[in-house]
Amino acid sequence: LEIDEASFGKDHPKVALHLNNLAMLLKATNRLEEAELLMCRALEIDEASFGKDHPNVVTDLNNLASLLQDTNRLKEAEPLMRRALEIGEASFGKDHPKVATALNNLAQLLQATNRLKEAEPLIRRALEIDEASFGKDHPNVAIRLNNLASLLQDTNRLKEAEPLMRRGLEIEEKSKGKNHPHVAIQLNNLASLLYNTNRLKEAEPLMRRALEIDEASFGKDHPNVAIRLNNLASLLQATNRLKEAELLYRRALEIDE
Repeated sequence: LEIDEASFGKDHPKVALHLNNLAMLLKATNRLEEAELLMCRALEIDEASFGKDHPNVVTDLNNLASLLQDTNRLKEAEPLMRRALEIGEASFGKDHPKVATALNNLAQLLQATNRLKEAEPLIRRALEIDEASFGKDHPNVAIRLNNLASLLQDTNRLKEAEPLMRRGLEIEEKSKGKNHPHVAIQLNNLASLLYNTNRLKEAEPLMRRALEIDEASFGKDHPNVAIRLNNLASLLQATNRLKEAELLYRRALEIDE
């Protein structure tokens, strides 16, 4: 960053690229105020260099909107997401994978603000684009399926959600292997649906498998493991296996402390 600022000047597009990269690293390490300043500067540089409707601006808008969403500033994030979607559609065409990403991001925000009727057609459109672009068994499709299933759960359409979750799980297992952390997430989501529909015998082996995957992937004292332990303990409690449930609750508590 310092070299390019000295070589090209502080308002050069190469500087914006480095600002974005550094901002994403700061975001990952939870230094959000520092990250936001760099993202805003990168956006200003790219708008001045390329124009406000240039495809390069889409990345800047998405990065900043994601940070605002992470800091619960959803009203600020939404217009950035809508602008990124408009630019993406105009630049790449309405059926481009980048448009699917923008649709998905906006749908997630709408879901978080309980505008589920607005969110659903966006998620469905993102799913259709990715299926057409990558094929029906691509990992991106699994993400869209999971997001749509989550929305269907929120609207109590569990029978519609379940086959989407199962299909997402199959895709993740085929594409990443049966012991990948993403598979654990899919297992947990499906187990949660089964639990909520009182199919506890079906849910339990999925929860246990998700726990095993995360223990192997992250270690036995990882926060993800605590989540899996709590979920399984809740099921054991519901099936009156209280001693076993207590042990898992205590272990989860130790991890979180």
